[in-house]
Amino acid sequence: QVTLVESGGGSVQAGGSLRLACAPSGRAFENYTLGWFRQAPGKEREFVSSLNWGSGDTYYIPSMKGRFAVSKDNAKNMLYLQMNNLKPEDTAVYYCAAGPGLSFNSWGQGTQVTVYS
Repeated sequence: QVTLVESGGGSVQAGGSLRLACAPSGRAFENYTLGWFRQAPGKEREFVSSLNWGSGDTYYIPSMKGRFAVSKDNAKNMLYLQMNNLKPEDTAVYYCAAGPGLSFNSWGQGTQVTVYS
């Protein structure tokens, strides 16, 4: 399994930006897909975005594309989620996940993002 540690959450006014970071470690993950999920209070966890660590290919659900951007830093072994033009409905706990293909079997502890109007 891969160990994942998220950081960068916080409170921000609507329209603002935050950048989340995820530090993967442990077993080799060069061929893994790393992703971001979120879970709002009273709602199911939902997929946000993913990135294939080896190829760099990214994927977003349509509602996120344009406001959110996933990226990686190979030198630092870090995954990022840049979130712009945040809305109150983006308030959630954001999780980093990793796994082979799209089978996410490692999860971080989550980081809280609160967007206030």
